[in-house]
Amino acid sequence: MSKRMKVTPELIKRLVAEEKAKLANAESLQETLETGVTEPEKVKAEEVEADEMADTLAKDVDFVKALKIEEARLVKRLNTLREAKAAAIGRISRRIS
Repeated sequence: MSKRMKVTPELIKRLVAEEKAKLANAESLQETLETGVTEPEKVKAEEVEADEMADTLAKDVDFVKALKIEEARLVKRLNTLREAKAAAIGRISRRIS
């Protein structure tokens, strides 16, 4: 049987502080692993022209549109398969009865 603890404001504050410290350590570790640099001043940012970003955004929008069309096609196919499954189950249940 589990032991119950009384939740007090002090306990909550301590838990929040512990979780905050864990998150801070995890984020800094992840950034270090991604860049390989521990000091933010030494990180070099890649500069990109605005028109390049616009092209990328347009490509993303087109990709989303293509995915929407593909999704509609797959939903239609799924509905057809569900109808076929229901018909087969109906045939099976009629033959068993």
